[in-house]
Amino acid sequence: MKVLVTGGAGFIGSHVVRRLVTMYPEYQIYNLDALTYAGNLENLKDIDTSPNYTFIKADITDASHIQELFETHAFDKVIHLAAESHVDRSIEDPLAFVKTNIMGTMNLLNACKSIWKGEMQDHLFYHISTDEVYGSLGIDGLFTEDNSYSPNSPYAASKASSDHFVRAYGETYDLPYIISNCSNNYGPNHFPEKLIPLFINNIIEMRPLPVYGDGNYTRDWLYVIDHAIAIDTILHNGKTGETYNIGGFNEWKNIDLVHLLCELMDDTLSRKRGTSASLITYVKDRPGHDKRYAIDASKINTELGWKPTVTFEEGLKATVDWYLNNKTWLAQVTSGDYKDYYSKMYTS
Repeated sequence: MKVLVTGGAGFIGSHVVRRLVTMYPEYQIYNLDALTYAGNLENLKDIDTSPNYTFIKADITDASHIQELFETHAFDKVIHLAAESHVDRSIEDPLAFVKTNIMGTMNLLNACKSIWKGEMQDHLFYHISTDEVYGSLGIDGLFTEDNSYSPNSPYAASKASSDHFVRAYGETYDLPYIISNCSNNYGPNHFPEKLIPLFINNIIEMRPLPVYGDGNYTRDWLYVIDHAIAIDTILHNGKTGETYNIGGFNEWKNIDLVHLLCELMDDTLSRKRGTSASLITYVKDRPGHDKRYAIDASKINTELGWKPTVTFEEGLKATVDWYLNNKTWLAQVTSGDYKDYYSKMYTS
């Protein structure tokens, strides 16, 4: 079986690619990535010589190239992870998110429709989405697969649009699809623009920890390897035409998470407790900031038998240890353009 993973050099994608290459030597795994700022082949150096692994440098926004690749390789299944994913960047440049997340997804759908025509039942388009498409929760309740969409950021709107197009191609063209919507991921290889890797890096360098607003925004956190296992489970056992919410059953207010991380970093770096917490700096809130996300993952648990295997404390400790043991990787990805972006977004 030929499986195409888009965005396979990114954070979540690299963990998915590694799992599939390792677990299924009889499959041929193709990793398609444009290698933009968050894509890094160093994430996969441990499996890059595996005989069942092929890297393809390509941009999903290039429709003709995508069509050519499908004609050449005749992929059986697609796991679509390639996306612009950082809310702050979407506020600065929403059209980039339209181009990648909507038009890029359309190019993949059109290639699938063209190449799979007449034998749809033997294929699958598995689209990876986010809980942010559902909008913001109040104090109570959880996002289920039946929640209405109510995106509040350009990023969330672009992902919601791509979800709708995937479903529309399923209904209109009988394209076999599955969608999963996941909560916030964390773990090794995460580009340090998101909260946990950003703060780990800043604590190492004794730089301010920029907390939006009052810090009382709640998120559900999922260890990335557990997400990769869930994607594997859905790929092999999920029901075509269904949506599965993937969450960690693990809600944390941002400020509480930051204090836990500070204590863990102080202990790990043999610093006095309170050293890292002294770096906390409250900054102006971002526009359209959703108050709370929380996933009800009971469907995937009940129907497919998946549940998180790693507690948050275990996963956070493993994440901190990984970054401290991979300072060369961290230095490489935080050089150049990222420093300019960081300065613009978080120091004003």
